[in-house]
Amino acid sequence: MIDAPARRRAWIPALALLVLATLFAGLGIWQIQRLGWKTRLIASTQAAIHSAPVDPAALPPGDLSALVYHRVAISGRFVPGGTTLVTGTSVMGTGYWELVPLAGDDGRTVMINRGFLPEGSRLAPARAAVPTGHTRIEGLLRVTEPRGTLLRANRPAQDIWYARDIAAIAARRGVSVDPRLFIDSWGENPAPGGGAPIPGLTVIAFANNHLGYALTWFTMGAMAIAGAIVVKRRR
Repeated sequence: MIDAPARRRAWIPALALLVLATLFAGLGIWQIQRLGWKTRLIASTQAAIHSAPVDPAALPPGDLSALVYHRVAISGRFVPGGTTLVTGTSVMGTGYWELVPLAGDDGRTVMINRGFLPEGSRLAPARAAVPTGHTRIEGLLRVTEPRGTLLRANRPAQDIWYARDIAAIAARRGVSVDPRLFIDSWGENPAPGGGAPIPGLTVIAFANNHLGYALTWFTMGAMAIAGAIVVKRRR
């Protein structure tokens, strides 16, 4: 005859598997919720990209995260002295994003990402090539990137930049801009001459694997339940 403590110990593996099944089910439900959020994010981003452009002067105060990738348009004149090269990558490889302040006609100065320059580009020639005439920019609203990464942190004292930290860049250049945002240019009117950075390379991609993750977690939960049943029967 099996004593009571032995019978209770016999239940332990099955109970552990049932706990795991509950955990896996919870993770699957969480991924389904993430799927809904990601689907809405992709839809809203596509709507923002294809919406009519807005003037930065019409942007609300405070955080602009909800407006990332909205189309914007601004007219004014570049401030070449504020030109900064930020190390980055694009579909064209490794190089630099050229950031230049634009003094808008409404008195607001906004940092513009004019586009991508190839590796080996230098600041002085890039600054000298910035057009000084009146121009109109259309592009996508982006928010400042103040943190960068642990291994590639900005070094303002050495004028080395890996993240588009607008406040820090503006302070280094001695210009006053809206520190919350920059604009990824889709193009300039009038179009710049040869040697200008290549605009329109904003990468807009959202991985949406949540359904696959959810199915994986639910499958593991079902396997845990099946295992618990097998263990119980054998015990």
